[in-house]
Amino acid sequence: MALLKEFKAFALKGNVIDLAVAVVIGAAFTKIVNAIVEQIFMPLVGKVMPAGGWTGYTVGGIKVGIVFNEILQFLVVALVLFIVVVKFMGALRKKEEAAPSTKKCAECLEDIPIAARRCKACTSPQAA
Repeated sequence: MALLKEFKAFALKGNVIDLAVAVVIGAAFTKIVNAIVEQIFMPLVGKVMPAGGWTGYTVGGIKVGIVFNEILQFLVVALVLFIVVVKFMGALRKKEEAAPSTKKCAECLEDIPIAARRCKACTSPQAA
């Protein structure tokens, strides 16, 4: 029974639940990215690359075409993720710059709160 109680405490921790949600969302996002890559980008690559099934190329019995295909798919997936996560999501979030909470003392150049009337280091009066 103690093992069951310990497992329940472990499984219901916030971190474990957050991780489970992240895995599920990651799996759904993977399907979206794979669909974009397989249905949009790879057909375009197929039109540019030589016809006749270039993934079947072999050199000395080694299937280099499949390796090149996987490398190309990785690069395309990385590009799509970069565009979606960094560029698209970054444009949606537009980070707001926080207003500064400190200013420099004119006498000693110490950082002091903006609302301060005297410097904490040199006690010189500050403009309001």
